[in-house]
Formats: sequence, C-alpha cells, structure tokens
Amino acid sequence: MKQAMKTLVICASPLPLPSMNGAIGVGGPTVELIPGKKPYTTLFAFLLVLFVLACVLSHAAAAAEVHVSPAGDDANPGTKDRPLATFSGAQQRARNQPGSTVIFHAGVFHLAQTMVLTEADAGTTFAAAADEEVVLSGGMRLDMQWQPHRDGVLKAATPAGLSIDQLFVNGRRQRMARYPNYDPDVRPYGGYAADAFSRERATRWANPAGGYIHAMHRAHWGGYHYRITGKNDEGEVVYEGGWQNNRQMGMHKDHRYVENIVEELDAPGEWFHDAGASTLYYRPSENTDMATATVEVVRLRHLVEFSGTKHVTLRGFIFRHAARTFMDTKEPLLRSDWTIYRGGAVLFIRTEDCTVEDCEFDQLGGNAIFVNNYNRRLRIVGCDIHDTGGSAIAFVGDPQAVRNPLFEYSQRQAYADIDLTPGPKTDNYPADCVVEDCLIRHVGVVEKQATGVQISMAQGITLRHCSIYDTSRAGINVSEGTFGGHVIEFCDVFDTVRETGDHGSFNSWGRDRFWQLKDAPAEELPSLAMLDVVRPNIIRNSRWRCDHGWDVDLDDGSSNYDIYNNVFLHGGLKLREGFRRRVWNNIAINNSLHPHVWYDNSGDVVTGNIWMGAYRPAVMRGGRWGQEVDRNLFTTTDADRGKFAAHGCDGHSLVGDPLFVDPANGDYRVRDGSPALELGFKNFPMDRFGVQRPRLRKIARTPALPSLSQPPGVDTAKANEVVVRHWQGARVKDLTGDEFSAFGVAKDSGGVHVVAGSVGDIQAGDLIQSLNGQGVRTCADLVRLQNAAAGQPLSIGIVRGQQPRTVRLTTYTFVAAETGAPAVGVPLRAVSTRPATSNMPVATLWDGRLAADYGPVFGNGVVGGVYKVDLGAAVTVSAVTTWSYNQNGNRAAQRFALFGSNAETDPGWDSSALTPIAEVDTTGQPVGRFAGTSIRRTAGQPLGRFRWLLWVTRPVTGGGENTAFQELVVHGSP
Repeated sequence: MKQAMKTLVICASPLPLPSMNGAIGVGGPTVELIPGKKPYTTLFAFLLVLFVLACVLSHAAAAAEVHVSPAGDDANPGTKDRPLATFSGAQQRARNQPGSTVIFHAGVFHLAQTMVLTEADAGTTFAAAADEEVVLSGGMRLDMQWQPHRDGVLKAATPAGLSIDQLFVNGRRQRMARYPNYDPDVRPYGGYAADAFSRERATRWANPAGGYIHAMHRAHWGGYHYRITGKNDEGEVVYEGGWQNNRQMGMHKDHRYVENIVEELDAPGEWFHDAGASTLYYRPSENTDMATATVEVVRLRHLVEFSGTKHVTLRGFIFRHAARTFMDTKEPLLRSDWTIYRGGAVLFIRTEDCTVEDCEFDQLGGNAIFVNNYNRRLRIVGCDIHDTGGSAIAFVGDPQAVRNPLFEYSQRQAYADIDLTPGPKTDNYPADCVVEDCLIRHVGVVEKQATGVQISMAQGITLRHCSIYDTSRAGINVSEGTFGGHVIEFCDVFDTVRETGDHGSFNSWGRDRFWQLKDAPAEELPSLAMLDVVRPNIIRNSRWRCDHGWDVDLDDGSSNYDIYNNVFLHGGLKLREGFRRRVWNNIAINNSLHPHVWYDNSGDVVTGNIWMGAYRPAVMRGGRWGQEVDRNLFTTTDADRGKFAAHGCDGHSLVGDPLFVDPANGDYRVRDGSPALELGFKNFPMDRFGVQRPRLRKIARTPALPSLSQPPGVDTAKANEVVVRHWQGARVKDLTGDEFSAFGVAKDSGGVHVVAGSVGDIQAGDLIQSLNGQGVRTCADLVRLQNAAAGQPLSIGIVRGQQPRTVRLTTYTFVAAETGAPAVGVPLRAVSTRPATSNMPVATLWDGRLAADYGPVFGNGVVGGVYKVDLGAAVTVSAVTTWSYNQNGNRAAQRFALFGSNAETDPGWDSSALTPIAEVDTTGQPVGRFAGTSIRRTAGQPLGRFRWLLWVTRPVTGGGENTAFQELVVHGSP
C-alpha cells in the first residue's frame, strides 16, 4: 500500500499500470493474481486494480495534510478546522500517516526542545501555510513587570534558573552591556578600545566573571573570544578561550571590546541579566513602550535537526532565537585559519534528498545552517539568511575522510610518507548539494571568522544565483581542495571583508597533501596537487566586489580552478601558489591580475581577459609565468601590456578601448569593433547576477558600480613603479599594495622585502618586520633602527615561508652622526659631477674646511645627481664622512646612496654596476649649523677596497631642493 501511494505521487498523468505476474490492459492477456488458480479475465483484473487504487487514494487523501496552529490543541485530530498545537505533536501525527504534509498556520511556535527529524519522518513536508507568517523560535516569551532602576535603566524579575544568551525586544536583538558602546559607523565590532579589559578599566567592575572579551586576530584573520572568569590579586582580568582561530597569533592590541558587565550598562538598547538574583536590567531605546513590548529570550542552540532521514522538506518558515555558540567554536579545519562549531539553527546529519525552501533565518546567534559530514543532494533554495552571529551556510565533512590530513597551519609532512591514492578515504562528507536563489546578508555579527557559504571537505557543492553581502570576512570560502567539483555561478558577492583583512569576496585555500610537502620532486607537484582536488572547481558568470581585499582570492595552494565570465568590480583576481588555474573571458574594472608566488611549473593559463592595468605581482620567481599568459586586452598602455614580457607574458595581447556597452549602469559587454573580440572574448549576460525570486530581488541590494578611473592612456606601469633600495649589500623594498598577503602578515604591520642578495642568515624572499624589538614597516625604519644600534648586535625579526623567526646580525654597515671639525682623510685625485653643479667649485668638497654657503649644489628638481670621487688607486676604505651646511634652514639634510668600484678605469655613471655600500637619509632629523654623517662598519672592519666612490643624491625638500654639501672625506689605507 505504501509503495503504491509513492508511485501515485510520482506519476502526474495517466500511465499504463505495471503488471502483476503478467500484464494487464484492454484486450491484453489475463493476469494470474493467485498462483495455481484459474486466471481471471483481463476485465475483472482491471476492475480489481481500480478498486485497490481507490482504497489507496482514499487513504492518501486522509493522510495528505496535518494542520497545526498556536491556537490549536494536540488532542485535536489535526484537521484545518481542529488543528494541533505544537511541532512535536504534529510530527507524531504525521509519523502515523506516512507521506503527510504538515501545514503550520500563522503565529510563533516556541520550541521547548530541538525538533529532531529522523528516518521515521522520511517523505514528510513541513510547511508554513501560504501567505501566513510562521516563526519557529528557539526562545521563550517573558512576562515582565518593569520597575525603574537608575539613569533610565529598568529592572524586572526573571524566572529562577533562567540563563539568557540573547534578548529580543519587539523582534529586534538587543546588546549586552558593553565597553566601548556600539557605534554602527565604527569597524570592527561597532567600536573598540585598547583598554577594553585593562586593569584600570577593571577597577570599575566589582565582579566581571561571566563577561566576554571579543578581540580581532592580530593580523585581522578573524577573531578571538574569551570568557572572563574574574580578577586576580593584582586586579587584572583573568579569562579563558581564544581557540576560535586556527592561526594562533594573539589578539590585536587595539581592536577589542568587552560585554556582559553590569557596570557598562550605560547606553540605550543595552541589557544585563543577573542570573543569581533573577533580575534583568535593560535600558530601552527611545520611544519603546516597555509596558506593551514583546520581550523574548533564547534557550536553544539548534531549532531543527535532520538526522538519518530522506526526502524531508521545510518550507516557508522564519527561524528565530538560536543561541550564540562562539565559545564552542573549537574544532580546527585542515591547515586553514578556521575552527568550527558543528551546529546551527538547522543541522543536517546523514540525510539524502532533503530540502529547505523559501525560509527566513533571522538574527540567529551562531550558524544558520550546518551540513555535517555525510549528506547528499540537499537543496537550500529561495532562503533569506541575515544577521547571523556565525556563518550563514556551512558544508563541512569528516577529516577522517581525507588522506593525510594536517590541521595546524605550520604542520608539514614528507613526500615519502603520504598516501598517493587520489580522492577521499570514505564517503563521510557533503556532496552534490545545491544552494540556489538565496539572499545572504549581514553575516558574522559575532564571529569574525565567518562567511556566507563555507565549504570544507566536501564535493560537488553548487552555489547558483545567490546574493551575498555585508560580511565580516569572505562571502564564499572554500577551506581546502578536498574534494573539488564545486560550481559557483550567477552569484552577486560584494561588500565583504568589512571587519577583517587579507581576504576576498571569494576566498580559497589549497593546503592539501601536496602543499609545502617536504622532499617532493618539483616535477611531481602538478600531479600531486590533483590528489585531493580530484574535480575542477568552477567560478563563472558571477559579479564580485571587495573593497578591502581581492574580488576573488585563490590563496595558498588553491589548484584546479576554471574561472571565466566574471566581472571583478574593484579588487581584481589573485592567484597564489597552486596548479592548473584556467582564467579566461573575465573583466577586471580598474584592476588586473595579482600573481603571487607561482610555482615554475604551475601550468596556469590566463587568456582572453580584459585588464585595466598592469599585473600586480608579489614574490614571483624568475622565468616564464605559467603555461600561457597571453592574448589579453589591456585598456591602459602598451607599457602595461609589456611590463612582464621577460616572463613570457602577453606577446600577442592588445591595447585599446574595450568599447563597453554601458559601464555606468554595469553593462560591461563589448560592442562590435572592440579589440577584445579579436582576441576571442565573448560577451556574457550582465543581468542574471544574484537572486531571481521577485520577493528576494525586491529587498536585495546590488553592488556600487565604479567609475572607470583608468581610461585609455594612463600609464599605470609608471604609477606603480616599485622603488628598490640597497641595504647591507642586498636589494630591498617596502611592501606596497597587497603584497603583504604573499608573506602571510597583516597589512597594517608593513615590512621590508629582501628582493635579492643576502645579509648574514637573511635570504632573498624574507620579510623584515622588526629590529631589536621595534617594528620595521619601511626601509626608512630599518635604516633608522640599524643606525641607532650604533654597531651593537642586531636581533632581526623576519618572516620566511609565512613563519616568523629571529636572526642575529653582528657584522653590518651603519651610519653615525659626525661632530667636530672634518678630519684629514685619504687624498682625493678628482671629484666630478653629473649633471653640473652650481654656486661653489667642485674642488671645495675636499679643501678641508666647512663654509657657510651652498657648496657645489645640484639645481632644484635634479633627482639622482652624482658626485664621483677618484682616489687615484685602490684604497681599503674604513669610513666615509659627508658634511653639509644648513643653508636657508633646509639644506643640511642628506639623502644619498654610496657606491664603490675597484675598477682601474673610470666605471662611468651607472651605479647599478657598482657595489652598494650604504644609504643615508637624515631628512626630518634635527640638525645644527653643519651636519656630518659617517658610514662605518662594526668592530672597525673596512667598508671594502675601492678606487672610485659615487654619491647618488636625491632632493631633501618637498620643493625639490638638494643638499648643500661641503666636504667628502674618505678614511682608509692603501
């Protein structure tokens, strides 16, 4: 009977009936209903079957609907006129009538416990009645008798034993008493303070136990949360927690706040619950009538759990009042920045063919939907998910399904030790699931390592026609390569990474078996990278905008991606180390490709794209980039197109106006005659991004569209020119733009990148971030701190391979201030300049006296003027002293680089062929009437053996004025 009913549901039109030990049909053969008995005629059999079907249809009709209403009674039969009262009552009735649809009527259903849907519920649909608002609440309503307390704060008694995680007044979530107070215009956290839990602040608190500390990760890679346990004997706050981030680097020194401390209850909308005294304190917002207000609190973490069931549907509900779970976010994912809590308002465990459709997830404390381990063919369709404490939707599999899983970022394994079998070990992971036509916004209200859709240890997840915006971190995050096959299409993702950093609207990692593998043969890496990401991931036909990172960020090891037909509106596309990325037919508005740390044999192909500027590489190796980077259109200059020709890029690319159809209104299709068409570019739809349901489109935002800020003719190659400087014989440069990501450091910490050469144990590719315990953000910081050490040993903090370490440097060159009169040095044979100097003769630079004049000075605006000294023969130089006069109060500052050569003949004027000795920059430093600088080496060691010395100068004022040099003194011996 049950099977027959299912067949009837599937068949929507009359079809031939299946035979019973034969076949039936008008004029057909007889059918044997009882083996061994005389066959009945076909007509009789047909009539009998009709009778059986009539019975089935009668039973199905009786079981088709179960009605439930907050005004009902679980003793009722569950009809529309006499509905049941509770979810649990309706669930039990539906289990007695398999295949039922349970229809919920308008109202709030306060769940006393989590509703668990099991195998016994298979085939059931739970749905809100059409055009009726049905809320499934994990909270309870309080009947409050408010009384005045102080300063606009009210108080009321609460039931004994009640624990309150969140408070809602008239349907809106209120804030725990916090410091500093909430300001919607401040990021992160709506307000932060360095002294949030300082000892001085804590003197205001009688007993802060039960309060919380929320702090950003030091590098803004998510956040941390701590529970305050009290104060110690010194009055300092003590706390536990901080396990919410898998890249442990400590709290940010400024971006932190505290909540749930009664003494901080001082702003409208704040509350504090004294559980011991069963008293709730609340300061209402203006114009809130607490005599009539609806007050609700949260008591459940999970509202509905699907466990081991199939073909169950939830449709049309509003899910509200689920508790925050940030203190339970502990489990690390595979070498990512994430830890997770395996739970949400709706939780899926071992389900098949289930559906959540047309639901709203409103102001939930943690994750809205969590898909845990084995789940197949789940559909999340037409949902509005907003104001979540954690992530909106998470698909996370079992680490035991992964071969050779590693968890903490710094863990490494050897090539000889890994399993070379492709793919997963078990089937305990989500697969073949769809998120379609969903509106996801304001994600990560509490947890900052949160996202619109998280995918980890899963396969074949499709995201289609989703609008995702206002997120604390990524809009979509793919946590590692396991196991690929994801399709992201027709999505609109923007206003992301609003409170964190080093991320994108789409972010992925690929820290799989192959990544950072010890002793792995380089030629094997391309195939090793495919062991876990066994199917390509596809990103297509989508629109992306991230104003605080990259539009699409393929980070560490991300491999096996096809990326095409996308519009990047602001941050461009980043491809960090990985293999087999195919990038074609994309458009980057006012931006370009960001290649970071590519493998020599990456196999990447980048063709047929429209780039509005030169590529923006970081820590790229020499030689050819990828398999093919060519046949792209640059909208700026030929200098941009040819900037990386030495790496095999863009020999057949073109430069020109793409002829966009209507860029002001977001139509970036190209018109006939566009040079992009010559390169094979194909137009793709510009009106299909994001949600499609009319009710969602009506409320969904779309991204701000940028003006074309780099019209044809702008020389971005010159604008983005990198200044490389010399330090201790190596070539170094400040971090610029988004290069910080290549080193895995926070953008605001800066650093000095060693581009080439080495200094002691410091190697090319290292990032210098501190010297003797003080931060180094720029080359100027590095030189200043080095000179301040005055020859004493240097403790230098570097980052290598995204790992911090400290090296010691005892032998180095430094610059000291010189006082007193110029000493006699090595005789100078001649001094010459290029270009010619003005005012005093060049010979005055070695006449042994300091004059109160300009000296032989370069004209205003001259950059790179050179003074060249010929010593007449090779000299072992021990020091070089340079004197200047404070002419007009601004000419004593010195700004030059010193180079040397031991050539027998004049080496010319090109300093790049000479040995760099040191750079001097005293701009901004106080000086007297005369200034002297002395370049020396530690322990009296020589600077080197030279015949020729070149001072390559730069202006020292904003008006382009050059230094008034007086004496050049060289100390040494033949």
